[in-house]
This record gives sequence, structure tokens and C-alpha cells, in this order.
Amino acid sequence: MVWSDYKKKYMDGKRTPARTLWVMKPIWKVLRLFGKTVVRRPVTILYPYEKMWMPENYRGRPGLRFDRCVACGMCVKMCPTSCIKLVETEDSAGQKVMRPQVNIGRCAMCGYCAEYCPMDAMTVTPEFELAEYTREDLIYGPKRLAYEGATEKMEIHLEETLMSDVEKGNPERRISPFKTDRPVLDSAKCISCKRCEKACPVGAVKMVEHGVNEKGRPILYPEFNNVTCICCKNCVEDCPKDALHINEVL
Repeated sequence: MVWSDYKKKYMDGKRTPARTLWVMKPIWKVLRLFGKTVVRRPVTILYPYEKMWMPENYRGRPGLRFDRCVACGMCVKMCPTSCIKLVETEDSAGQKVMRPQVNIGRCAMCGYCAEYCPMDAMTVTPEFELAEYTREDLIYGPKRLAYEGATEKMEIHLEETLMSDVEKGNPERRISPFKTDRPVLDSAKCISCKRCEKACPVGAVKMVEHGVNEKGRPILYPEFNNVTCICCKNCVEDCPKDALHINEVL
């Protein structure tokens, strides 16, 4: 485009100051900002030598409180990216226990593992600088997941409002679903295999004798301790005859 065509299209052939000096407006803004930063502190920080303050409940990488974990597997079930699995490790007493391992390279930092953990063993942490040179270094084992200085604000408590409370005119009452949902037994399907008792990570299931069968063998049915039960559903998943189901309170 030649100059004559430019004047005809944008300036109608008239060279006015308002049309020709428009470019000075952004330059003036830049110079004004430059003058402010000369006498004041700049709005930027000298990263990585200076870092911004991060709140305690910032959803960074997952953290683990090793002693609180009971290996219920809720974090594994609720992880949307399937980056968590239970691995065998040793506790402080040297005994073999199962604890979560997280693939940080696949983790979405959603905090669901901390939200659904009934023991508040999984937490969120303010750590977000997780770059590594190899993918193997992004695998955080149970010991590496530990975060020093974990506080209660790093816990995420899952709460819900029951429909029964809403119907009673009390919609603000919020309770933990782990205190309401409980496993229920269908005794007609139970074969007294005791797998539910072995699968419970907190020892809330106890086999109790209820008479004898035709062969003279004792009939054992599971009874649940509603105080210690965390509704992890391990007993329901391990039952070979589907004799157990979760009674959901809605």
C-alpha cells in the first residue's frame, strides 16, 4: 500500500494531530509505568530467588501422614487419573504395611485423595515445583510423600447435607458421609467365609456365631462396629457372594 492510498483509507487525505499522534498514547503509558517502578518496588519478583506466599490449603502435590494411614484404598479408588496405588513398605517398627504411592507426573493436583481420605492421612501441600530429569524421579513413594509441618488447614474434609435434613427444614447441617453410610448384610447369601473380616483395615468387622447349620458347623455372620467403620467398601468388594452392600443415607 502506497502512502497516498494509506492517507485516503485512514486519514481521508487530512493530516490531523489526533490521527497521527495516536501512537504516543501507548508510549506514554510505558514511560509512566517505568517512572513508577524507578522510585517504587516493581510488581514482579526475582523468581526463583524470591517466591510468592502460598496458602496452607493450596492444592499442590499430595502429602501423606504415614502413621494415620490404614491402607483402606479410598485414595486409589477416587483418583481421577489413576496415579495412586498401594505399595508395600516398612513402618517405624519394621513391619510390612501397605501405603499409597503417587505418580506426580500424572497427578492432576485435584486434592480428591485428601478429600475422600476418612483418616485425614492424605493432605494437600503448597509444593508445586516438581520438575525432574527422568520419569522415575516423579514416582513419590510413601516415605517421600511425607511433608514436614503438615497442619490441619492442609486437610480437606468431605461434608454433605442430607436430604432428610433438608425436608426437616435444616439445610445447613453438614456431616461426613463416612459416619452415615454403612455396610448391610444379606444373611441368605452369606457363606461365613470371613473375607470381610480380613479385608477391613480398621477391624470394624467381627464374625459372630448364630447357631449351627445342618452339618453341625457354626453359622458365622459379620457384625459391624459403626463407631470405627470408615465405609471404605473393602468388605463389599471382597465378598465372593455379594452378600454385602452399602446402605446409603440420602
